[in-house]
Amino acid sequence: MGAGGRMSSPTTKGGGGGKTATPLQRVPHAKPPFTLGEIKKAIPPHCFNRSLLRSFSYVVYDLTIAAVLYYIATSYIPLLPSTYRLLAWAAYWTLQGCVCTGVWVVAHECGHHAFSDHQWVDDAVGLVLHSALLVPYFSWKYSHRRHHSNTGSLERDEVFVPKQKFQIPWYSKYLNNPPGRFMTLFVTLTLGWPLYLAFNVSGRPYDRFACHFDPYGPIYNNRERLQIFVSDVGVLAVLCLLYKVAMAKGLAWIVCVYGVPLLIVNGFLVLITFLQHTHPSLPHYDSSEWDWLRGALATVDRDYGVLNKVFHNITDTHVAHHLFSTMPHYHAMEATKAIKPILGKYYQFDGTPFYKAMWREAKECLYVDPDESSQEKGVYWYKNKF
Repeated sequence: MGAGGRMSSPTTKGGGGGKTATPLQRVPHAKPPFTLGEIKKAIPPHCFNRSLLRSFSYVVYDLTIAAVLYYIATSYIPLLPSTYRLLAWAAYWTLQGCVCTGVWVVAHECGHHAFSDHQWVDDAVGLVLHSALLVPYFSWKYSHRRHHSNTGSLERDEVFVPKQKFQIPWYSKYLNNPPGRFMTLFVTLTLGWPLYLAFNVSGRPYDRFACHFDPYGPIYNNRERLQIFVSDVGVLAVLCLLYKVAMAKGLAWIVCVYGVPLLIVNGFLVLITFLQHTHPSLPHYDSSEWDWLRGALATVDRDYGVLNKVFHNITDTHVAHHLFSTMPHYHAMEATKAIKPILGKYYQFDGTPFYKAMWREAKECLYVDPDESSQEKGVYWYKNKF
């Protein structure tokens, strides 16, 4: 790809739509010829209905599978010959990490009030599930909602905010090669999530230190601070429980049973978010051009194969989710099919396998800048030429 130019790519079948599209062709960036109300009218009304029983069924389903995997791993892997033990643990880590990513997604639904009609139920379930995965529930709930309110804005978006060329660190050009990209991706997928929570890495710049565990940090307002304390207590309670288990079972047991699957959950979380908002076809806007609808449409649906179902379709219905975040995930596929004819070229789907897309985006999407020849200086595109 040239610096900010259009890219060519084999056609890819759009998710659920049956039509072909060129996923690397830039999406329209002008104000769309439709309104949010017109998009909503295209969606069957029942898609906005939340069922407490159905939502809980996903919690029970995921936790049952996680419990079965735990039982098999702790009961039978130690009985295997040492030659096969590591392979068995690797299989457990992969499967448990994927299943627990689904648990993470359900907790994410709670943060959007998409789990039930009762906010207290959503918060109680979300607090328990996210704390179990060492996520400060209310802290992330509020910062993530602000991300949804400011998607695509270079000034106010909360996460994976791309840098402009003049903001790129001097050493970046030395990482613009296969070994450098591999190292960058490895660090991002292993440490990216805790670094974001603790130090706001890749997040919106604030005028002082920002941390998701700090109730008095600049991310939160006075009405939210008590709930940030509650989030911290939830995470601390789980850490204390893990410490007691480690004292009884040993550190190696905790690492094998809980630690490595959690690393996989964190890696998938970062990867999914990165690929939803980082794509050569997507624009970003400064304050002179940004509006909520164009920002919400500056996202992309991806195809993770069988993992789409494991992750409750957060991967291939992300556009609809950004437009209507309180819609339950189990209606999002139907809603996506309904809105695609309305969105037309404003809808973006890329069926490139996620492991290939991850490498491509790390290569192509290094910074954003306006096109030199364009009169629209408030519209920014990903580029990769230093």
